[in-house]
Amino acid sequence: MAHFAQIENGIVTQVIVAEQDVIDTKSGTWVQTSYNTNGGIHFNGDTPLRKNYASIGFTYDTVRDAFIPPQPYHSWTLDETTCLWETPVAYPTDDKMYTWNEANTNWVEV
Repeated sequence: MAHFAQIENGIVTQVIVAEQDVIDTKSGTWVQTSYNTNGGIHFNGDTPLRKNYASIGFTYDTVRDAFIPPQPYHSWTLDETTCLWETPVAYPTDDKMYTWNEANTNWVEV
């Protein structure tokens, strides 16, 4: 069994677990995704598949052969290596909790 994402107009509309022979009988575009892949790293040390595990609303980029989550804020930029969104300012490392403030493009303590 494997995970497969249905793609419509470049967007993931559903993710299911199925055998390849079942996917072969379905209409539409289905792309395999790995539950163990995030940021281009496979958690078990295997070869990562399509940068990130697909979720509904993600974009499937055929050029990068990658699943990309929706951009959380306009100021965040896509890391081409991981296909994850990066903040313009690094998250503080002082063990406090923060939330992103887009108006100030900075982290604000919660």
